[in-house]
Amino acid sequence: MGDDIDQKYEVFKDLLDSGTPEEAVKKLEILGLDDDVVQKIIERHEQRIIQIRELEEPHSVVLGNRDTWYTGPRPKDKCWPAVAELLEKAGWPRDPAIDSLDTASTRIVSLLNHPKEKAFSTRGLVVGYVQSGKTTNFTAVMAKAADRDYKLFIVLAGIHNGLRRQTQARLVKQLVEPNPTRWSQLTDLDKDFVPTANAASFFGKSNKTHVLCVVKKNATVLRKFAKWLASASAYLKDSPALIIDDEADQATVATKSINPLIREIIDQLPRCAYVGYTASPFANLLIDPSADDLYPEHFIVNLPKPHGHFGTEVLFGRYALDGEEPEEVDDGYDMIREVPKDDIECVRPLKRSDTEGFVPEITETLIDAIRYFWLSTAARKVRGTGNPHSTMLIHTSVNTAVHNSFRTPLEHIRSWMQDRLDDPHLLQELRSLWDSETDRVPAEDFGETKVAFDELLPRLPGVIDDCRIIMDNSSSEDRLDYENGPVIAIAVGGNTLSRGLTLEGLSVSYFVRAVSAYDTLLQMGRWFGYRNGYADLPRIWMTTELKEWFRHLATVETEMRRDIDVYMTEDKTPMTFAVRLRTHPALRVTAAAKMKAAVRAASAYGGQRVQTRYFHTNAEWLRANQDAARTLITKAAQSATKRESRPEAGRHLFRGVPHDHVIDFLEGYGFHAKSQECDAGLLIRYIEKRVQSAGALKRWNVAIVGNPVGSKSGDFAFAPDVTVGRIIRARLVPTEPDFADIKTLMSRKDAAVDLAGDTGGLQEQQIKAERRRQLPDTGLLVLYPIDKTSEPDPPKPSRQAMSAEDHVIGVGLVFPQPAGDDSTVEWDYVSADLSGVEIEEEDLTPIESEDLG
Repeated sequence: MGDDIDQKYEVFKDLLDSGTPEEAVKKLEILGLDDDVVQKIIERHEQRIIQIRELEEPHSVVLGNRDTWYTGPRPKDKCWPAVAELLEKAGWPRDPAIDSLDTASTRIVSLLNHPKEKAFSTRGLVVGYVQSGKTTNFTAVMAKAADRDYKLFIVLAGIHNGLRRQTQARLVKQLVEPNPTRWSQLTDLDKDFVPTANAASFFGKSNKTHVLCVVKKNATVLRKFAKWLASASAYLKDSPALIIDDEADQATVATKSINPLIREIIDQLPRCAYVGYTASPFANLLIDPSADDLYPEHFIVNLPKPHGHFGTEVLFGRYALDGEEPEEVDDGYDMIREVPKDDIECVRPLKRSDTEGFVPEITETLIDAIRYFWLSTAARKVRGTGNPHSTMLIHTSVNTAVHNSFRTPLEHIRSWMQDRLDDPHLLQELRSLWDSETDRVPAEDFGETKVAFDELLPRLPGVIDDCRIIMDNSSSEDRLDYENGPVIAIAVGGNTLSRGLTLEGLSVSYFVRAVSAYDTLLQMGRWFGYRNGYADLPRIWMTTELKEWFRHLATVETEMRRDIDVYMTEDKTPMTFAVRLRTHPALRVTAAAKMKAAVRAASAYGGQRVQTRYFHTNAEWLRANQDAARTLITKAAQSATKRESRPEAGRHLFRGVPHDHVIDFLEGYGFHAKSQECDAGLLIRYIEKRVQSAGALKRWNVAIVGNPVGSKSGDFAFAPDVTVGRIIRARLVPTEPDFADIKTLMSRKDAAVDLAGDTGGLQEQQIKAERRRQLPDTGLLVLYPIDKTSEPDPPKPSRQAMSAEDHVIGVGLVFPQPAGDDSTVEWDYVSADLSGVEIEEEDLTPIESEDLG
């Protein structure tokens, strides 16, 4: 019978592959086959699909702190290799540029769901840098997802036609043209989405192509697209979809029209991954996680800073963070030039009522900026390397009438320069300006050679003659266009130049635009990006206040990215740990409407449970930590107000230990460098701040959590009368020399080890509430003696023995939540409100006490 079913299955295999299982069953029944034969054929087909899936992808591997199905490209892939080949032809080096892109995009695809899962709805966020290649990254992600049979690709490309068109062109060039038979397009270069007849034809099984749609975040367009999708609803369950939301903080968050339409589109797709991309994620990080919205609940990922990228910190420097020495923090390059406050009213109207009839006055600083732009462009012509385009940005106002008012004065300056380039006095002024600037920023510091004034002078007339004066705004017809040969341009603009669009070869910026929020300020910084061949030449003219704001913003960015990295290095998710954003007295983090769900972050560690996860495995490091732990327990035994010992349960507790002993321990214990949260300097400063400002954390409870004395894992003595059995914590694979990642140390119940009453069934929020009630000002420090061998029990493919040279001391700290009205211990941060989120935790009890008792 088996052979007969096999033969029948081969006959009807194509029938099963060409439609839904329900359609196939009906066709098989029409052919007169018995019900049991039909069922056996269906079962054989399902077994075949499972076998194919298992051959294509491993069940699960650990990659970057997450279990995943995707581990990277395969030899038979078509879309990603084509992207990589095009980039290589465009001059991208394999190492590091393409290899870095490969690694970063693999990480993101690994966080998506397997396209063959029956149903999923993923929410993720990717945080890049302004002008850093986010489009290239999501193109690589789309290519790899297409190689694994994602079907529908929707790109929400900002709110302006220019960015949508630019994105469409990039995706067509890198995805569609190399594999034209594999793609169908719902949009093209010249028009946004227009509904077509028979939407189902794009998603039926007879259409094997991937479907690409690049649309603006425009309510009318999205409404048409959602209606069109609905007409194909019967076929969408077989069409795994990837939605890329470019500039995901713009229009997506807290809008009455766009936000509901994006969610409506997602809800129509039974298998859908939504991934936002932005360099200014402040609004996205403050969405209410408990609401039916677009909070990135499944993952948030930092893109690595690309080699050679000019970012906020590079240009403006930043302030030292807690735990850093100020002299070790980059102070930025000397590329910022001051615009006096008195100049502002000359280049933009101070009140809206003054806009009509406004005529700008070309100040000395603006003249210097323009002259330097022409000089630096001539110098780049001498070098003959790097980007062939050269652009200057003037951004003083969002008002298009103000932009247009600059045309005549700028054209007058150009004409005046053209007529006087043989004037010795002018030439001396130009020489002095050039020599001063090149002395302040030596070319040699960037691997370049200084161009002398006499070398660039012959090129200067041609540069000025070729320079275009362009008003690029929503009402202008004359727009920046880099597609028809090298461009030299002075561009005056506002919002159309502030997001997504790349100002090619941007050398000089004159920026005095008044802004009120981090995201607006950051996106206005079109000077961020790559400066290959002229890294020594960019300059920015702005007010001292704006410079200080950007320096603050560089600090905010660094802290934010450090918090985001916790998701990849600690046992945290966006639903258990909210990224904190430092506030500023004069700037909002984002628009007020986007901050309605934000809460003031009480402190760096208030209400948090911090635990060691990473360890060295060399004996010297491990024994130093053992010494620190034994010293703490000796002091605790002498100073505690109360001691509770249960060696038969593997528990010891010392109540009321002075905070000085805890600080001494933190100074002596070695935390692994990868442990972002476990920074001894930050922990100590936080404790001291709480002690001094609020009188909290003066006393600590110090606990030891192990196995019962005499367990088969062996015992560990902290002091002559303080001994417990060692616990088992196997490490994750793959691993590296002198390194162990155990993923999780503490169980939830350990955070309640010093609480009175029955706490066994309490959830995380309930434990926090009990701590606030019973021990509102007392910290908890827990020590764990981990067996140096720690064989995984039961064996797991993702785990291997600890294999350390000596026993490991793990540390957990539980900090009480400061009272809501105790502003003296609050830091100046806001974050998403996770209070409405309930998360189930892994219970580690069986391994510790039952299997080894």
